[in-house]
Amino acid sequence: MKAIKYSKPVSYDQQFLHILADFKNWVYQESRFEIHSNDDPGFSLNDTQSGGLPELSVIHQKVKTCQKCPLGQSRNKAVFADGNPNSPIMLIGEAPGSEEDRLGLPFVGNAGKLLDKMLHSIDLNREKVYICNVLKCRPPGNRNPNDQEIENCSPYLEQQIQMVNPKIIMTLGNFATQFILKVETGISRLRGKTYQLDGRIILPTYHPSALLHNNQLKRPAWNDLKLLKSLILKLKLDNNTY
Repeated sequence: MKAIKYSKPVSYDQQFLHILADFKNWVYQESRFEIHSNDDPGFSLNDTQSGGLPELSVIHQKVKTCQKCPLGQSRNKAVFADGNPNSPIMLIGEAPGSEEDRLGLPFVGNAGKLLDKMLHSIDLNREKVYICNVLKCRPPGNRNPNDQEIENCSPYLEQQIQMVNPKIIMTLGNFATQFILKVETGISRLRGKTYQLDGRIILPTYHPSALLHNNQLKRPAWNDLKLLKSLILKLKLDNNTY
């Protein structure tokens, strides 16, 4: 689902290929990351391990049969999560789009392909992170979720966060960021910084679909990825076997 809407029409395929080329160039130019004293994010976390992971399958089954709102009737497949539930890094988006609704997995359309490239640029992949959305079913026409849908669906996400117990949550886009941080400030003002919430680091960035529609967001998004990489190195999460 698109987290931010833009008024100017663009060539979707051309933008997608152009952005992937830019990310490849950035990776080549900045293939190694170093943390200097002035890059220290200044956070320390309790290294308690996540527990109750088998219960995720129970929640997954509840999501698959959920009929708490009309989206349960209009969806094709509920979209629970993808990736590694033992990972200390969680990515949260807004809601499934058409491809996600068809396949039952988050971020599998063009925005998902770009997300994969973004993760790869900092030595991550879907096996090293846990990916989910605030909403588990696709709103018709990819419209924004309404208050009732959020109220009914958000407890599933809250349980996922509790059970996966990530050290870092990267929120993708305006909606997910505002939901997690409980603020109304836009993503452009929130990104580029880290926030601490319930013993976790929250790192907002633009939704990948926004990058497909606005070239000017690519550089800030790359800076956010570098910040994520610096946090991973500082917290020594790159050495974890999970």
